[in-house]
Amino acid sequence: MYALPIRSACPGNDSKDEESPRNRPDIPRATSMDCSNFDIVKATQYGAIDRVTELVEAGADVNEPDSETVTLLHWASINNRKEIVKYLIGKGADVNAIGGELASTPLHWATRQGHLSTVTLLVRAGADPSLRDATGFACIHLAAQSGFTGIVAYLVAKGINPNTPDRSAMTPLMWTAYKINTLDPTRLLLILGASHSLTDNLHGNTALHWAIIAKNNTAISTLVRHGAGLDIPNFQNETPMTLLGPHIGAAWLGQKISHEIREKQGRTRVWCRDKRIRFYCMAITPFIVFYLIGMILQSNVDYLIKLGAFILLYIGVYVAKTLLFDERLCTVLPMSIYISTKTWIYITWIFWLGIHASWYLWLMLFGGSVPLWICFIQSWRGDPGIVSGLHEEKLNTIVELAESDGFEAQTFCTSCLVRRPIRSKHCSTCDRCVARFDHHCPWINNCIGAHNHKYFLGFLVCLLGLCIVVISASVQYWQFECWTNLTNRENPDSYLIAAAKCDPWVMWITLNISLHVLWVGVLLACQLYQIIILGMTTNERMNAGRYEHFKNGNPFHRGALQNFADFCNFSFCGIKAKPSTDWLYSFDVRDGIEKLPLLKNKDNFQYV
Repeated sequence: MYALPIRSACPGNDSKDEESPRNRPDIPRATSMDCSNFDIVKATQYGAIDRVTELVEAGADVNEPDSETVTLLHWASINNRKEIVKYLIGKGADVNAIGGELASTPLHWATRQGHLSTVTLLVRAGADPSLRDATGFACIHLAAQSGFTGIVAYLVAKGINPNTPDRSAMTPLMWTAYKINTLDPTRLLLILGASHSLTDNLHGNTALHWAIIAKNNTAISTLVRHGAGLDIPNFQNETPMTLLGPHIGAAWLGQKISHEIREKQGRTRVWCRDKRIRFYCMAITPFIVFYLIGMILQSNVDYLIKLGAFILLYIGVYVAKTLLFDERLCTVLPMSIYISTKTWIYITWIFWLGIHASWYLWLMLFGGSVPLWICFIQSWRGDPGIVSGLHEEKLNTIVELAESDGFEAQTFCTSCLVRRPIRSKHCSTCDRCVARFDHHCPWINNCIGAHNHKYFLGFLVCLLGLCIVVISASVQYWQFECWTNLTNRENPDSYLIAAAKCDPWVMWITLNISLHVLWVGVLLACQLYQIIILGMTTNERMNAGRYEHFKNGNPFHRGALQNFADFCNFSFCGIKAKPSTDWLYSFDVRDGIEKLPLLKNKDNFQYV
């Protein structure tokens, strides 16, 4: 008879000799076999519900164990025979029966194999998740050891303490940190309230100690991000910091964690460790660099001296990057570049371009700047359509989805603990779910979603118009200030070169604006094409292959006019718009789902 694979109570002592179920030959399913001669145990193992019913009705005891004290409900649970589980429970099977070499319950057996649907059936029938097997494990420990995120979430939502210790005081978080190299269920446990400061009884290790011992970079970064202490000693007086010390700079550890350790150990200057100083340095750098480049170009010195100045500027930026910049650079820098560019454009307009600009250009500049900044602020600070809920609502959602077989990646976010509306996506940069997610825009440091997408489109339109106005004013400026250079027939230089020699700063501004016109124009064209012609978001267009509801066409495309009305939330000519708030509460489209399951697909074999 098949013996269940057992995990040791002490990390690092797992048996390597057991034959993995994945390497066992598949046994034919009961649907293709003659089950009339099966005894009740074999019929249960193979899912022959008709044969099980026949034998029970003939007088078989549903609670009678076999020679290894294993009951029928154990066998039905480990093989995920949900119909048989329901039938046996209805016939009075003991859901907390103890059996097998590990003296465990049917719930232990179902949990060990990751059968969430069977787990929910047993719990709803009264199975006690807090019962321990012979190794001292409760069901939540088994789920954590195997990385079954759905089961961990369900058990916690049903009232199991996420800090439940096993026999050696190992918590579920310690097991995931040691055993599981994926983001969940470590992140899930932390969000659900698991403590990262608890220690086990054998070694005095925290979850971070175990993650370091296992060289689990994902768990290390997740724990550190959630505030796990680096200075908690174990029984050998080893802290996570001392354990990580020899590995600083190692490829498996990563630069972010290595930098954190250097800071904690005092290897960086004190004033460089201040997060606020670093933020302001990163934010102000584009303002300074933009100005210095323009001034170097504007200066009346030899070209070799200018080249030397550019080299010194590059060295200065490199040193600042090494000493002052941190992992927030990719978040802070793009928006800072945008703000600094626009600031210097307005300054240039006031002291250079505006002197000779026509009245209508002044009117267009200020008339366009008002909606530009309104749309920018709404896109930057406005709610993109965040999907959120109270803690109790999140737990209720977990239970509801798990018990309805809907607890999958496409319907539940393990980071936000919310049910995902259709067309939504979790943004890894903002760490939140956004309804009708389009993309995360680094230039405004916010997601673009159901509530701020129209403001983002207005921002692009106004920005493109403003850039064209400034370019027009630059041409007028050159015609007034550089007319002699531009019309000198003895000068072989082209128009642009002559204009650049006349006023390099204005040319530097104009080149930046021209670059803005290029990328803003392309982005605006793509957005309009996707919104009006395709009826899709950027995320859907890039990842349509991952969504089952796009296999037979786009279910959200309702014609160009209707698409535009839905986007603008504006009804006209009998075309009624779909309110943007609907995307926060829309969960189904023709029963379409995404591909990626939260629970791994189980191999189709029977445990006997």
